Amino acid sequence: MALDQSFVGRSYPPTEPYEVGREKIREFAEAVGDLNPAYVDPDAAKALGHSDVIAPPTFVFAITYKAAGEVVADPQLGLDYSRVVHGDQKFAYNRPVRAGDRLTVTSTIESIRSMAGNDILDIRGEVHDEAGEHVVTAWTKLVARGAEEA
Repeated sequence: MALDQSFVGRSYPPTEPYEVGREKIREFAEAVGDLNPAYVDPDAAKALGHSDVIAPPTFVFAITYKAAGEVVADPQLGLDYSRVVHGDQKFAYNRPVRAGDRLTVTSTIESIRSMAGNDILDIRGEVHDEAGEHVVTAWTKLVARGAEEA
């Protein structure tokens, strides 16, 4: 069943603040195999003009995808998550994420379309720090595979 087009443009309340920690950044950098010194060494980050270590560009996926979960769990949307695969991800930064940031995410359904029996849902996550400064926008594309014919 196709998703309801009237949900396009619907925004969900901001998430509770997520405090970015040095150790979380280090663990993420190790997990993705990117040991840029600015991700693990405060002095190296400061030498580049940052106040503390910065996170790899894809670090915010963890919090934006979790925020998109509120959209996915909306019973009125009617998305069957058991049929969902992650289709795409992209980011547009105003500044790097830094250790000590307290970030919130506001998710908005940007588009819903059907293609070849699949529903494609694009969710935009606007990430702000506790001062209200826009840090990054993340776009998540989810594909709900169509049910197979019997």
